[in-house]
Amino acid sequence: MSEDFLKRLGWFALFFLIQILVLGRIHLFHYATPLLYVYFVAKFPRNHAKWAILVWSFAMGLLIDIFSNTPGVAAASLTAIAVVQPYYFELFVPRDSADNVVPSITTIGPLKFAHYIVPLVLVYCVLFYTLEMFTFFNSLYWLMCVLGSSVITLVLIFTLEIGRRK
Repeated sequence: MSEDFLKRLGWFALFFLIQILVLGRIHLFHYATPLLYVYFVAKFPRNHAKWAILVWSFAMGLLIDIFSNTPGVAAASLTAIAVVQPYYFELFVPRDSADNVVPSITTIGPLKFAHYIVPLVLVYCVLFYTLEMFTFFNSLYWLMCVLGSSVITLVLIFTLEIGRRK
């Protein structure tokens, strides 16, 4: 097995366990739930195979669904983000940069990283809560869940990025 695969498997297990054992039980004001495992998909490097990103994302989403009792919601949302991520990341990387560049504050800069990660998390939360609720009957509750979860997830992601930077 390659070193990259083992490292990615370790990150996969870490994000899965953190989400299931800790973050999945946090519901701030009954709206905001941190969905930190989106960060796992957002951190795939530029040269990673697109099919592998889809497989990793679907597997993460499926395991989250199994242990969180959200049948297919996380798997569908995370796979949709995985479809977009390689193409979307190309918008923020200079053409002359290395093929194995990983999205982070240090590699693409804080402003570009913010422009990269915020829409990904926001789209993920919109997809996740739209599929979970499957109704727009209570649109204010849906909006509060999307915004609350997006904000708390982004705070955790930027905290991790700043912590990894040092």
